[in-house]
Amino acid sequence: MRVTTRNASFQQWQALLTNRSKRSRAGEFLVSGVRPITLAVEHGWTVNALLYPDRGALSAWAREMLDRTAATPVAMAPELLAELADKEHSELLAVVALPPDELTGIAPAPGLLVVVFDRPTTPGNIGTLVRSADAFGAAAVIVTGHAADPYDPKSVRASTGSLFALPVLRADSHREVLDWVGGLRADGLPLEIVGTDEHGAVDVADYDLTGPRLVLIGNETHGLSAAWREACDAMVRIPITGAASSLNAATAATVLLYEATRQRTHRAG
Repeated sequence: MRVTTRNASFQQWQALLTNRSKRSRAGEFLVSGVRPITLAVEHGWTVNALLYPDRGALSAWAREMLDRTAATPVAMAPELLAELADKEHSELLAVVALPPDELTGIAPAPGLLVVVFDRPTTPGNIGTLVRSADAFGAAAVIVTGHAADPYDPKSVRASTGSLFALPVLRADSHREVLDWVGGLRADGLPLEIVGTDEHGAVDVADYDLTGPRLVLIGNETHGLSAAWREACDAMVRIPITGAASSLNAATAATVLLYEATRQRTHRAG
């Protein structure tokens, strides 16, 4: 397949960059960069198409990606590919299928650690949080409520490929997540819901994060919703000093995830 003009296929792929509704209807999103594309392939994501410049030799990596997937190879005019790559140089651009949002796909475990990001408004914050969740051993990230899209190009880029290494799920309401939590508890998993707030009752370092935990991070401006606060078993705070009044949401998640890992490593040792 060759694309040399802004035909219907090009316009459809271009819409995936900026239009969440069209990403949802098409069931796919765009991915650029060596590491993200490699991780998508290595973790078994469905790659529907791989776009590459129709002039010039491809690198060994690009040829390997084309060989390792069943994706449709699309030779594209370089200037058009550059437009789809969000003005970043990219030898390949992958059209990847959106995964299902199934909470039941998160495997229950005694040390289960899941992060919920409540109504985030900034795609980059989602990607950064996903990167931290991957780095510190979380089993999944759940994005709840009216929120930015984890599959927005800014989120995908900020995750540096971690989006493909662990489940990142979307839930329309906190009720959907609480129903899932209730099912796990009924099956015997003592999953605690731990919220974060600058006025929390206990410092995060003094709260036991070694058991199965659902950790909540609130909206960047308004924090956790009232419904999530009511559902929490505990509210913890991250003590800070200096002129800062609060931490960026993704930064707060990173601190909390690091503390959970520190406690778990210390107990295991």
